Amino acid sequence: MKRYLLFVVWVCLCGNIWAQLLQDRIADYVRSSSLLKTSEVGVAVYDLTSDTLIYGYQDKKLYRPASIEKIITSVTALAQLGIDYTFATRVAYTGTILADSTLQGDLYVIGGFDSEFTEQDMKSFARQIHAAGINKIEGHLVGDVSMMDDVYWGTGWAWDDTPESFQPYLSPLMLNRGCVNVVVSPSQAKAAPKVTVSPASDYYTIENKAVSYCTDAGNLCITRDWLNHSNVITISGNVSKRASKLLNMYSSKDFFMSTFRFVLQEEGISVSSFSFGECPSHAQNICSLNRSLIPILERALKKSDNLAAESIFYHLGMIGSDSLHIGFKDAQNAVYRFMNEEIGYDSDNYKIVDGSGVSMYNYISPDLLLAYLKYIYGRPDLFKVFYNALPIAGIDGTLSGRMKKGLACKNVHAKTGTVTGVCSLAGYVKTKKGKMLAFVIINQNILNGKSARKFQDALCEILAQ
Repeated sequence: MKRYLLFVVWVCLCGNIWAQLLQDRIADYVRSSSLLKTSEVGVAVYDLTSDTLIYGYQDKKLYRPASIEKIITSVTALAQLGIDYTFATRVAYTGTILADSTLQGDLYVIGGFDSEFTEQDMKSFARQIHAAGINKIEGHLVGDVSMMDDVYWGTGWAWDDTPESFQPYLSPLMLNRGCVNVVVSPSQAKAAPKVTVSPASDYYTIENKAVSYCTDAGNLCITRDWLNHSNVITISGNVSKRASKLLNMYSSKDFFMSTFRFVLQEEGISVSSFSFGECPSHAQNICSLNRSLIPILERALKKSDNLAAESIFYHLGMIGSDSLHIGFKDAQNAVYRFMNEEIGYDSDNYKIVDGSGVSMYNYISPDLLLAYLKYIYGRPDLFKVFYNALPIAGIDGTLSGRMKKGLACKNVHAKTGTVTGVCSLAGYVKTKKGKMLAFVIINQNILNGKSARKFQDALCEILAQ
């Protein structure tokens, strides 16, 4: 018995020594960093294996999180919605389908904010409508976007981020992520280049002012007049090699419906116009698509996709809401309830206004985010999904080009975050001793994201050792 007690004491002492050594190494690194002469950082490191806080530096201060806020959105969704949750888009009709395949009534497409809805999904809908015996719609093609309010951008989003693809116009009806892919290829010298845009639609027009193999024409520019909400895609400048650009469309719901009408006509279904309205409860279903939460969550985390995160965020807003049109307040309240009741932190001390971290109005602490990482780790069924969806250092996602060697490579599973002035990283790393650590690093007031990423990668290597 005495030997056993001595062994236990020895193990505890070794654990304490290891923790102290790691703490000292982290502290020395943070103190000696030249980056912190002109910027701020908050750091929190927790030993999940021993259930012990290893290190905290300004970890209770508030910072803008950038995209590591997607961890809060994802953990809340896995716990509240569950891994079997789906995002539904469906088609229904009112009226009567006549013997000559004419629908005397309206055809509805009801949006469920499926951020992954593609052109192929839309074509599948068209084929199923045709198979239901409809070749002509005498009434209207109606888009039901009643799930959400009409605010198409998140609170605090930067207006000049449009027409970039990472900030589409939010809608319950999303097609191709609210964007088109413009591909430009050179033709003969001095001639106009070839331009293709997908998905095919009559919603946009193309103005090709570019010239092939003509340096005097200037740099290639692919854009639209976003200040005036124009969907005229303008290509100008020199085209000497194949180039492509993703552009968002104004607005996503109109882009969806106009393209749906176009696809229906391509399928041989005659329809003259589209409008927006709520689908009556007595409408008869024709087809539906139920998208699993998992691929949407994986895109939000692996690729740091803002649209996917916002889709999840708004679905959280549907929990316990009596509102007919979900807004950011409903989603915010759902996140706050979970924070208060499950994470055990007072939401009055933080600010969450979107699901992606794009907004400059968000404020959290490293300590708070660490609590979410600890919470999900304690739920093995959910943790496996969450852990696998995180980018892996040197392998995939937004960490594919980072930590490509050393002990951190293939080891760190973490979410990245970048907005102007902010660079963040949060997730998990295993030590050489096999301990699982959770960590949060938020660099703020930085002018150079590269230097912050270098700081974070070096710190992760210390943790892995």
